Amino acid sequence: MTSDSEASPPAETAPPGVNPKVPHSARIYDYWLGGKDNFAADRQVGDAMLQAIPGLRAMAAENRKFVHRAARDLVTEEGLRQFLDIGTGIPTRPNLHEIAQRLAPETRVVYVDNDPIVLVHARALMVSSEQGRSEYISADIRDPDSILTEKVLQENLDLKQPVGLTLIAILMLLADEADPWTLVAQLRDALPSGSVLAITHPTADFNPAAVGEAVAAARGAGMTLVARTKDEVARFFGDWELLSPGIVPTSAWRPDTPVDNPEATYYWAGVARKP
Repeated sequence: MTSDSEASPPAETAPPGVNPKVPHSARIYDYWLGGKDNFAADRQVGDAMLQAIPGLRAMAAENRKFVHRAARDLVTEEGLRQFLDIGTGIPTRPNLHEIAQRLAPETRVVYVDNDPIVLVHARALMVSSEQGRSEYISADIRDPDSILTEKVLQENLDLKQPVGLTLIAILMLLADEADPWTLVAQLRDALPSGSVLAITHPTADFNPAAVGEAVAAARGAGMTLVARTKDEVARFFGDWELLSPGIVPTSAWRPDTPVDNPEATYYWAGVARKP
């Protein structure tokens, strides 16, 4: 017999469709951001990546800040009133729709992710203003048609009017073999003139050794994680017009306060408009 102190810890419970033993990028990000919706497998991979890049928590936070700044500027400067956010992740307030609807209450946002835990929290936390809409689709970026033809999207977004498409730290989960550039092109092609695409993507351009270790830790746990160069990230925008300041480290995209060392954030960020 074992004593109470020797007994195994209680098994982690998870919603239907979630295997707590398999790490997931959304839950790893949740862990880095101080959330509680993650499991031991997520924390193990997250810690291994933190060992390689101690600043990853700050980098994850910079991604969120970029979303806030981009949403603000796309509403106020580009006049957008509808957004499609693919790879939403576990909701972290303020969410994109909260930023946008604070400025334009009629804004409509459709979120997309493939993690059942995200679905649970999206229904509880992504509450829209009375004038706007905030909806969620359970789907995968690997199948753009399933997103674009989804009834929820069709009922809430007018694809004949400009849309803000946000792909925040999601394209890194697609291997080159999946041809993510073609997948993004399918999404771009479905949107009308005046639409805007916002992307953040990890890169090894600033610190190849450390990023290589972090990528190896993720891949060792069975995850796909790809760091890409600035030129590779630029390809995702196709022939769309990059907005100022172009493709820059995440913290350097229209910062609210001066940034001393933007290259300390190992992510590229950019926003482009469809001609």
